[in-house]
Amino acid sequence: MNIRPLQDRVVVKMAEAEETTQSGIILSGSAKEKPDFAVVVEVGAGTSDVKMEVNKGDKVLISKYSGTNVKLDGEEYIIVKMEDILAVVD
Repeated sequence: MNIRPLQDRVVVKMAEAEETTQSGIILSGSAKEKPDFAVVVEVGAGTSDVKMEVNKGDKVLISKYSGTNVKLDGEEYIIVKMEDILAVVD
């Protein structure tokens, strides 16, 4: 099943939490930090007022507590408005 966002909405999937630190220490489940960024899965067409500035596959920062959580085929996604995307991470 596919999700096709409408208007100025974007479907993102949160990035996986890091399992090791930069120095190579393996983290337990409770010590893992929540990821700060998400990967764009699908992009809506936009509206006459909102230009879509992200593309499928972009890594983005999204506002905390924004969007609607959706579970589809065992995968968790978040549907956010374009205005809730703060930045593209290169």
